[in-house]
Amino acid sequence: MRPKSLNFEQLVKQNKQELLDDESSINQIELRLEKKHKKLLDLHKEDENENVNV
Repeated sequence: MRPKSLNFEQLVKQNKQELLDDESSINQIELRLEKKHKKLLDLHKEDENENVNV
């Protein structure tokens, strides 16, 4: 069975929604990366502080 063909407006609406969904996913990934980066920086600073105090 062939999929139902969509008219132009429906395609635009579908593509727009997919882009919004993608943007949301990307934002979530960026936030997770920023948290991991901050955690790594904090760990690195702790290591530096320990080495200075030794």
